[in-house]
Amino acid sequence: MQTEVHEYDGGGVRSRGYLALPEGSGKRPGILIVHEAPGLDAHPKRRADMLAKLGYVALAADLYGGGVVGEGPQEAFKLMGPLRDDPDLLRRRMRASFDALASVAGVDQKRLAAIGYCFGGMSVLELARSGAPAAGVVSFHGLLKTARPAAAGEVKAKILVCTGSADPLVPAEQVVEFETEMVKAETDWQVITYGGAKHAFTNTAADGIPMPGFGYSASADARSWQAMQNFFGEVFGEE
Repeated sequence: MQTEVHEYDGGGVRSRGYLALPEGSGKRPGILIVHEAPGLDAHPKRRADMLAKLGYVALAADLYGGGVVGEGPQEAFKLMGPLRDDPDLLRRRMRASFDALASVAGVDQKRLAAIGYCFGGMSVLELARSGAPAAGVVSFHGLLKTARPAAAGEVKAKILVCTGSADPLVPAEQVVEFETEMVKAETDWQVITYGGAKHAFTNTAADGIPMPGFGYSASADARSWQAMQNFFGEVFGEE
């Protein structure tokens, strides 16, 4: 496996992504990884490494530009806010990162997907809602609400949502609203809820976040990662 900083036009910012390349040659499926509110820190980079070891070309996106990472919740929310509150801006940044992945040498442009965590989970769902040509997207403990619900016939990607039953940022009623949206939009979707899992349940550093309702869950982390692998096997036609 090889890793490198991958600079690209991030849709109005100069982004400094993290690219992880698998061993071997030939065209491989490409996976975009989208960070949580703080930015491109250690968590999405580790996930890119894990995906490369599975044989995927993995690009961890930098939606803020310049590789900036917020220190603490206040800085993180300040960075995230403009994108969270402006769906057009978020979709533009997401599409720029998705296109950057597609342009990486060795990527099979017919087999592209995206995964995201928390804010990143919301972001990959917006990518799907925008009609981007992704085979699939996976949201891990992502926010499900949107100002621009999906329209029937526009979503091309299959969708997997992995959420926690004890996540205060994504309560049960928000899950139901999302499911209703997906049904109306006639999408191929699935939601897996992990009992007792809190917000950020895949992030080993979540127990140290000074906010209620955040916490790591080893079981939900492992189960959701396996669910993602099964999902990719389906959408990419792999065994």
